[in-house]
Amino acid sequence: MTTIRLPRKATVLLAGLVLAALAGCGSAEKGPAGTLGSKGPAKPARAVPVAPPGLPGMPPVLDPNDVYAADRPNKLSPVVKDFPSRVYVPNTNSNTVSVIDPATYQVIDTIPVGVQPQHVVPSWDMKTLWVNNNRGHTLTPINPATGEAGEPVEVHDPYNLYFTPNGKYAIVMASLDKELVFRDPHTMDRVKTVPVTCFGVNHADFSADGRYFIVSCEFSGELLKVDTEKMEVIAQQKLPFEGAMPQDVKVSPDGKTFYVADMMAHGVWVLSGDKFETPKLLPTGKGCHGLYISRDSKEMYIPNRGEGTISVFDFPQNKLTKKWELPDGGSPDMGGVSADGKVLWLSGRYDSEVYAIDTATGKQLARIPVGGGPHGLAVYPQPGRYSLGHTGIFR
Repeated sequence: MTTIRLPRKATVLLAGLVLAALAGCGSAEKGPAGTLGSKGPAKPARAVPVAPPGLPGMPPVLDPNDVYAADRPNKLSPVVKDFPSRVYVPNTNSNTVSVIDPATYQVIDTIPVGVQPQHVVPSWDMKTLWVNNNRGHTLTPINPATGEAGEPVEVHDPYNLYFTPNGKYAIVMASLDKELVFRDPHTMDRVKTVPVTCFGVNHADFSADGRYFIVSCEFSGELLKVDTEKMEVIAQQKLPFEGAMPQDVKVSPDGKTFYVADMMAHGVWVLSGDKFETPKLLPTGKGCHGLYISRDSKEMYIPNRGEGTISVFDFPQNKLTKKWELPDGGSPDMGGVSADGKVLWLSGRYDSEVYAIDTATGKQLARIPVGGGPHGLAVYPQPGRYSLGHTGIFR
C-alpha cells in the first residue's frame, strides 16, 4: 500500500478539522440548552449594564446609569452623619464666612478668613471645609464638626478647588496665574503645575470613569479637557460665541453629556465630553451661572444671576420644564441642595443675601442678609461617599 505523506501545514489543518467535527457531535443529553440536539433555540442573554473601568484608586461607580447614585436624600456617610447641618457662605468683599442654621434661617456665626474668599469646598474625605482666599493666597480650613477655623495654609491664587476622584490630588484653579496646580490633598504641598494658555480657569467636573475632566476658562471663553492621571491638557476649544464667559460645569447623571453655564451667552453649553465636539447652546436666562443636581438625579437647577430666576432642566425629558422667579428679584449665584433635597440654597452675589428655595414649588422660603459679595456657599453635610470639590460635587 502506498503511503501518502502530507506536508506539515496540511497535517495540522486536517487535525484541526477532525477536532472541530468531533466537537460538533456531542450528545444532546449532555449538551447545554441551545447546542446541537437541544429542543429549542437558546434564549438571548440579558444585557447587564457594566460600570466603566475607573481611574485607578477611584471608588467603584455604584450605578453605570447614574453617577449621582450615592447622593440620595439623607444618605449621609458615617464620616459626616454627626456634623451639624449648616450653610457656609464666603463673603468675598467682607473677607468672612457667614454660618447659617438652615432650621431657623438665621446667621449664627461669622468667621474671619483671608482676602477675597470665593468658595467653601468640602475635601475629598469630607472631613474638612476649605475656604478659597483667592487674593489672600491661602486656604482656611474649617472643621465642620465644630464650625471652628484652623490655621490658614499658604496656596497661591486659589480661586477654586477640586479633588481627583481617587483622592490622590487636590487641584487648585489658579485663575490669574493661568495654572492648574496638582497638590497633596491634605498638606496642599505642590506636586505638579500645569500651565494653560487660556484665561480664567475656574470650574470643572469629571467624567463618569474619572479619567478626564472638563475645565471652563471664564475670561477667554474656552474649554479644556484634562487627563486626570497624566495631569495634562489633552484638548482645548474656543466656544462659538463672541464674548463667551463659561462658569459652572456639570456632567449628566448618565455621564454622557457635560453642561457648561455661560453668563454672557445666557444659557448652558451642551457637549459630549468623550468627543469634545463643538457644543450647542441651550438658552436659560440672563447671567446663567451655576448648575446643581436634584437628589433624585432627575433635574438640574440653573440660577440666572442677571435676572433673578432659576431655570429647571429635566434630564429624562431632555428639556427645560420650569422657571422660578425670586420675589423682588435678586442675583442667584452659587450654592447647593440640602441633604434631604427639599431646599436649594443660593448666594445673592450682588445683594449681600442668601436665598432658600423650595425645590418642589420654586417658592422662596427665606432671604437672609449676609456679608458683602456672597459667592460659592456650601451646604453641609450632604449625601455621598466622597467630594470632588467646588461647593460640593459628591459621588
